[in-house]
Amino acid sequence: MVERIEDLNLPNAVIARLIKEALPDGSNVSKEARAAIAKAASVFAIFITSSSTALAHKQNHRTITAKDILQTLNELDFESFVPSLTQDLEVYRKMVKDKKESKANNKKDASTGDAIASSSSAVVVADSEEAA
Repeated sequence: MVERIEDLNLPNAVIARLIKEALPDGSNVSKEARAAIAKAASVFAIFITSSSTALAHKQNHRTITAKDILQTLNELDFESFVPSLTQDLEVYRKMVKDKKESKANNKKDASTGDAIASSSSAVVVADSEEAA
């Protein structure tokens, strides 16, 4: 488990970036307020994770899925979060799928390129032997 409770906090840089993106330009947030937001975000993440774990165990699952998280948010009256999270999840899944397909295509192109290079070498060798 965790040795110190501070180990559960989200990184300060992440929190600072999220705050900066959420507020209008020129807004300032005190160090104390950033710390409070970081603590609240960490507590929220732990709460949702714990509740989702309980839900997954009720359904005899060992792994928490995105479906469990979304269902937990609905059950805990955070249903207003679900549409945007669902949309973000779809974008994430598409990005992962595209990256996987791109990697597969690159691998396929590399092996095709190797086959072409091998056949080109064979032609050069055959031409050299004919010339001799």
